[in-house]
Amino acid sequence: MPHHEEQQTRRDFVKYTFFKVDPKWRAPARYDFVGPEISENRPSPAKMKAEFAAVLDEFSGRVDVSSYSLVGTRGDADLMLWMVSPALEAINELAAQLNRTALAPFLSTPYSYLAMTRRSPYVVNHRHEGQEGTSSTMRMVGRKYLFVYPFVKTHDWYQLPKEERQELMNEHFVIGHKYPDVKISTAYSFGLDDQEFVLGFETDDPSNFLDLVMELRESKARPYTLLDTPIFSCISKPIAACLDDLG
Repeated sequence: MPHHEEQQTRRDFVKYTFFKVDPKWRAPARYDFVGPEISENRPSPAKMKAEFAAVLDEFSGRVDVSSYSLVGTRGDADLMLWMVSPALEAINELAAQLNRTALAPFLSTPYSYLAMTRRSPYVVNHRHEGQEGTSSTMRMVGRKYLFVYPFVKTHDWYQLPKEERQELMNEHFVIGHKYPDVKISTAYSFGLDDQEFVLGFETDDPSNFLDLVMELRESKARPYTLLDTPIFSCISKPIAACLDDLG
């Protein structure tokens, strides 16, 4: 696609925000923890969770949000919000509104990744049902599990001739075809965040993703990977269920 035509195509901002709840939030409401005084005004956990969920619902027309629980899969994150919007300002306003909730003082953000969609330069004529590359917008499939990680290529990768990089990526496509249940969402972070890409893989069977990653480790492009951690195993749940997992 010519550059000027690509510029006219809608492209989405993609945000993966991970939250960790302060264990003090699970303590009885009569304890303030800000000082020695007993707090009589702290909202109940149920009210805090309802307020947090209401903010997400308020922005549903401007930001597509999927919620995931990491309770039991990671020790440093409990909740993840996958946000997609054509406007970065909408994501900013949603995050600011969440910061104003009563639950916010008990949440930290150990990981946060910002990226943007675009058509892959390696998928010009390639078509694979359910896989990325054929569109510059992001589509959440809604499968039960989502695996997310930042990704950085080595400097040597970008010095390879385009034809050689295409050949290496073609091998990736062949491997990916073996796992049609695993849907990849690739977002680009060049100039926007510390990583170069953020990869998300949706599937209903984690074993398929594990086997896919193992096979990709043996591909010829593997030596050109500089970073592909941390890796987050996320379980898709409605936001109310994710918040209930916090305690």
